[in-house]
Amino acid sequence: MAPNRSNKALPPLDYLVAFEAAARAMSFAGASQQLYISESAISRKVRLLEHHFDTSFFVRGSRSIELTPQGAAFLARIAPAMDSLREASSEQLAQSANKPIVLAATNSVASLWLTPRLHEFRQANPHLRIMLVSSDVDRECLDETVDLSILRGSGNWPGYTSSLLFGETVFPVCSPEFLAANPACTDIAPLPNMPLIEVASSHTEWMNWRTWLSRIGIRARNFEQPILFNTYPLSIQAAVDGVGVALGWGHLVDRLLEQGRLVRPCGDVKVRTSDGYYLLVPDNRASFPARDETERWLKDLSARRQKYG
Repeated sequence: MAPNRSNKALPPLDYLVAFEAAARAMSFAGASQQLYISESAISRKVRLLEHHFDTSFFVRGSRSIELTPQGAAFLARIAPAMDSLREASSEQLAQSANKPIVLAATNSVASLWLTPRLHEFRQANPHLRIMLVSSDVDRECLDETVDLSILRGSGNWPGYTSSLLFGETVFPVCSPEFLAANPACTDIAPLPNMPLIEVASSHTEWMNWRTWLSRIGIRARNFEQPILFNTYPLSIQAAVDGVGVALGWGHLVDRLLEQGRLVRPCGDVKVRTSDGYYLLVPDNRASFPARDETERWLKDLSARRQKYG
């Protein structure tokens, strides 16, 4: 394919910006202050622009510069175009600022970890809008309309840069009232005979009661008739309401533990897996300020989280 002559004739935009700033200020130092780059960088970019066109745009004195006729004519031609570019850029930034950040997460993370913290985020960032998508279907959380995703896994999602937000630590939880009425559940052995709250999920890799008990050395053949829910947040609400004992995921139930609405009847007994909850940023989409701010906020939450052993 033959080279495009119009592309070859067009110099880099930063050369034009440096030239225009210097021409308007009639000073490399003034252009430096305007563009927040060094005076030598301004001078170098202007030299490269002159070399590109094989002409001189400035007469350089010891303490001043003046436009040559060629420089004055060139400034007159490009000034309207530069103003038009600035206007288009400002409009695009305004649209990006008004665009909601589409943040997708599993039902459990969205309901128990994100939603209680959104008020704090909105107070600190009133100019940003977040659209929260909640789903336990991975493909919905990874839809092309989603800017940021939080999913459970090993950290390997092709096409995404992943950052660990928190690990997976699982332990029994119940309400203080349930514990008072069922003091035997402070011991692990009787747990299979307690009302256990279970989540029916298509994600077979998610931990259930049988798996959890097996990991701590209890092979229970028969369970007290489990109480089934189709989402994890519903199971935790049932535990808060005193229905039975649920499996609590560290970080997801921390606030309820801090508020005293849930307790850990078995103390520090827990199961730690090698998986975790990751923040996913798509590699094939350009970042924009609102997304970057939201990403920083989520990573800051992660940095301040309680550490589970």
